[in-house]
Amino acid sequence: MISEFLRNKMALACLVFISAMLLFALFAPAIAPYDPTHIDTKNILAGPSNSHIFGTDTLGRDIFSRVVYGSRISLSIGFIAVGIAVFIGVVFGSIAGYYGGRLDYILMRFVDMMLCFPTLFLILAVIAILEPSIFNIMIVIGATGWMGVARLVRAEILSLKERDYVTCARVMGASDVWIITRHLIPNAIAPVLVSATLGIGGAILLESALSFLGIGVQPPTPSWGNILMDGKSTLGVAWWVTVFPGIFIMLTVLSYNVIGEALRDAIEPRLKTRASS
Repeated sequence: MISEFLRNKMALACLVFISAMLLFALFAPAIAPYDPTHIDTKNILAGPSNSHIFGTDTLGRDIFSRVVYGSRISLSIGFIAVGIAVFIGVVFGSIAGYYGGRLDYILMRFVDMMLCFPTLFLILAVIAILEPSIFNIMIVIGATGWMGVARLVRAEILSLKERDYVTCARVMGASDVWIITRHLIPNAIAPVLVSATLGIGGAILLESALSFLGIGVQPPTPSWGNILMDGKSTLGVAWWVTVFPGIFIMLTVLSYNVIGEALRDAIEPRLKTRASS
């Protein structure tokens, strides 16, 4: 699988970019030249220059520093939200696939019901009740994005639970929890890894959309979405306020999608071999 992935040059380039973004997030205080919340009334809407390479916004804050610090918020929301979604999806999918019958029917109908609600409107409804905050955004995005993972895990476990090693584990007296956690989930995790990689890009994009609408990460904490929101009123006179964070959002989401597709192509032969064995 690794060798197949390494042959994909585009995926490797995207992996390098994502690694750079992670370094930006980890070492933001050392990389950012200014405090991202510092207001400089003498440099309001200053264009890109040697002192402010991405220019400044309507309050004179350095855009590059805000983009660097914003990577911390946007990437952490993406990772944690997807982690929550994967956890919920794996639990639901493994229980439904292993036990089957009426429990499987009830759980899958609940999944279908959740899929009927448009995700963005469901999130808007929840955030209208809760206070907009980084923690709530992570929880809400994760709690509304697990259904696809649940279906993937269920489909895998439906086939895996009939394998000989599962039957042997039952004969030896292994509990259902042991079989699910030690035998089934580890062998069903490959498509979940692909889904999670694609989901990180989607979560970052969704957080940016919520912040752009003003109901996501709240100022003065910088995120890529609320940096865009700050620049929408000055787009005609200060293009740099929206263009630079927009480029980072586009490249990050695109990179995760390319990596996810490459992982799927690399894992697929193994899945085919396993299914035929």
